[in-house]
Amino acid sequence: MDNLEEELKKLEIIMAQPDFWQKDQDEVAYLSQQRALFKDRIDLWNELHRETEDAEILAEMAIEEADDATFKEVEKDVSRLQQKVKVLEFQSLLDDPDDKRNAIVAINAGAGGTEAQDWVEMLYRMYIRWCENRGMNVQIIDHLEGDEAGIKNITFAVTGPYAYGYLKSEHGIHRMVRISPFDATGRRHTSFASVSVLPEVDKNIEIEIDEKDLRIDTYRASGPGGQHVNKTSSAVRITHFPTGIVVQCQNEKSQHRNKEMAMKVLKARLYELEREKREEKKHEMHQSQKEIAWGSQIRSYVFNPYRMVKDHRTNLEVGDVDRVMNGGIDPFINAYLRLR
Repeated sequence: MDNLEEELKKLEIIMAQPDFWQKDQDEVAYLSQQRALFKDRIDLWNELHRETEDAEILAEMAIEEADDATFKEVEKDVSRLQQKVKVLEFQSLLDDPDDKRNAIVAINAGAGGTEAQDWVEMLYRMYIRWCENRGMNVQIIDHLEGDEAGIKNITFAVTGPYAYGYLKSEHGIHRMVRISPFDATGRRHTSFASVSVLPEVDKNIEIEIDEKDLRIDTYRASGPGGQHVNKTSSAVRITHFPTGIVVQCQNEKSQHRNKEMAMKVLKARLYELEREKREEKKHEMHQSQKEIAWGSQIRSYVFNPYRMVKDHRTNLEVGDVDRVMNGGIDPFINAYLRLR
């Protein structure tokens, strides 16, 4: 708690400077968000501490006076305090420096053809619902429609408190089993999609990129966006030669804005690559992820012959598939963070 209060004081000193609101608006928004996060956690802790003392005094009075009505009131207070403790306990699981950052999420279709592309769209809808429930904002960076239905791949940014900290649990291969609506014979199909989650890099983190290491191509966007998007070469694709990373953005109207968003994704990918090297971890991100197929999934969503969602890392099983697909993934996030 002392560390949080120190961080809050530092932010308030920065934000009190006369030229603060003339800074880059992305930086202003980020720092304002961090201040609100720190303040909320400190306020919750202080409130919990104060209410715990009040409940303790009330309990002592109930014991002295053998007052059953007061005992029941204390029980209600304790139950409410326990819920607040759970909130603080859960927040304590998000202690990685990157957890408080915004997230960049990419979903790619794997084995399964049209069925897998429909699965990507279903997963995207699931995350959109989760973000709406959390009050987080979503901005599409790039997407490619499926040949017959669904989406081949989509990349989007999620902005909100601890977006990366929560969504990092979703990184991996997601498997779906169902009777395919695209199969005239009504056979059961297994489809796969990969979900990659990266922390968005703050402007105060220096990521050195040599312009000579980049190839920047422009092309006409193929997705929605009206005549302006489809008639001008506003879409941008950036290739980073040293790592082989390729990123693209086509959803903004201007080429300048698409380049800016593509560079943001590139920096996030390079940051994660460097972080893996430092920590000597073997997480499978975009360029090194396992084959998007059988045996590598982190979670299975079964619609037939029974209905269940199972996380293979935590062994958590949820029978209400519809609720999960409507954004109810918090139990899986919670179990994953506790496992770590």
